[in-house]
Amino acid sequence: MSPALVSALILLGALVLFVSERVRHDLVAFLALFACLVTGLVAPADAFAGFADPAVMAVAAVLVVGRAIELSGAAGLVADRIIPINAPFAIRLAGLLVVGAMLSAFMNNIAALVITMPIAAEIARTARRSPAATLMPLAFATILGGMTTLIGTPANLILSSVREARLGAPLGFFAMTPVGVAVTVVGLAYLCVVGWRLLPVRTRSSSNGKPPWRVYELSVVDERLDAEELRSRLRAAGARMLATFRDIAPITGVSQFRARDRLLVVSRKNQWSVAATAGLASDVPADHVPDAVTVRVAVAHGSPLIGLGYDEVRTRSRQQLQVVAVGPRVARERRQLVDMRIRAGDQLYIRGPQAELGAFSASARVLEIDRHDPVPTAHSRAAGILAIFAAAIACIVGLGLSPALAFTGAAVLIAALRLLPSEEIYRSIDWSVIVLLAAMIPVGQSFENSGAAAIAAQWLGETLTGLPLIVVLAALCSVTLVLSIFLNNVATAIIMGPLAIDAANLLHVSPDAALLAVLIGASSDFLTPIGHQNNLLVMGPGGYRFSDYARMGAPLVVAVVACTAITLTLLYG
Repeated sequence: MSPALVSALILLGALVLFVSERVRHDLVAFLALFACLVTGLVAPADAFAGFADPAVMAVAAVLVVGRAIELSGAAGLVADRIIPINAPFAIRLAGLLVVGAMLSAFMNNIAALVITMPIAAEIARTARRSPAATLMPLAFATILGGMTTLIGTPANLILSSVREARLGAPLGFFAMTPVGVAVTVVGLAYLCVVGWRLLPVRTRSSSNGKPPWRVYELSVVDERLDAEELRSRLRAAGARMLATFRDIAPITGVSQFRARDRLLVVSRKNQWSVAATAGLASDVPADHVPDAVTVRVAVAHGSPLIGLGYDEVRTRSRQQLQVVAVGPRVARERRQLVDMRIRAGDQLYIRGPQAELGAFSASARVLEIDRHDPVPTAHSRAAGILAIFAAAIACIVGLGLSPALAFTGAAVLIAALRLLPSEEIYRSIDWSVIVLLAAMIPVGQSFENSGAAAIAAQWLGETLTGLPLIVVLAALCSVTLVLSIFLNNVATAIIMGPLAIDAANLLHVSPDAALLAVLIGASSDFLTPIGHQNNLLVMGPGGYRFSDYARMGAPLVVAVVACTAITLTLLYG
């Protein structure tokens, strides 16, 4: 069996595992790497060369600097100042999307969403509209903004590394800005004028005066309580019983409940009102701290809470905050809350003082859905962080310093000056992305070195030979976009970058034009909730279905591909 075929089969197997979502993406990357080692496509000495790749270091450093900006409160302050308070809904939505795109150009897409998502919920609430009208457009806007600079998304840095390896020089910091800005402007115009109107309004996510469903536990206080009587009480209280537990074991089919039996309950009302009406008890006191409020949050990817129990919120907030209810995942699994572990995308209802909630949301990387308490801005610290950030960009653009060196230096300086809490430095790095990058780089190189990339490029070149440049670029962007539906944008960039350069050489078109078409396509999955983490994060809070993404995203995809092809043809034709 030829090395090219072996390499193609390994990538195909990785693709199947990526799509299945049954195995972590970083683990899939390592499985593909070890498959390349076993088959001889990657030499043992090169197995971990990906960890030394400058693009990997640049991604890690950018995440640290972006986290420092996020925690400083500077970006949130800018968002509040730019978005008009008393303007009509369409104007406020436009301001929100512009801010989201601007932030994501210079920081992690998820961080941009973290900062602006509470504002999106507030805009929807004050306009008496469903959160669905603002959350998906905002997620798409933060993805669009990431296309406009070298550090907007890790895929851009990977493609810059590919260009340096193949053509001798990396992409400039603003090399993608002309086409990225054109695509972003077209995309934002569509989202503001047409896109949000295509989203369906459903009862469960609309602002019709009904609060969202919440899940919590209550305890039986009567020594003996008939099961039918208990169900009747819960119906009268506006609640429904999901599961019952005695000690630590679930119980079913009982005709009588005993004192201290626990009930897993779902209701639109809080547990204190349900407990009072139904004659039950809540373990959570309503007034454990003065001036307490309850907010609904979504757990973002990279949150330090992931994998921990709900009590960890109380521990990390010095007993000031606690989880009083949770979202729909527990309703599906019907397990005791003490046995549950927090996952990315989970919804939590956290209660505590307003000041504590604002600070905790930032440090724990949770997205406030129903209330906006901005993180207090430390002006001197924010100014220092922004000055270091601007100096790093100036070194890249003016002095030709590599992004890895410039942003690593910025991260070190921020840490040395204690502008970022020491415990946040390593937490700010999404290690699953770093591992995925480092493991997939040798796999991608094996695809190229084995000749598989050349064969694929030859086939692509023969298919596109004789077609106008605008059609060639549209095809490259479209192929990349389709692949990004099944892979994340990092893996897509690793595979498509070398292939695009080979195809460009065969077709006698500018390699930069082909590479930028791939860059746009790699970050343009607006058709599914699984193609980008931001799409997935807004799915629950917005009450979206899988098909809603294609409903609003399909016209956007067409507009993005067309705008990319036209702009690059004008620039490189």
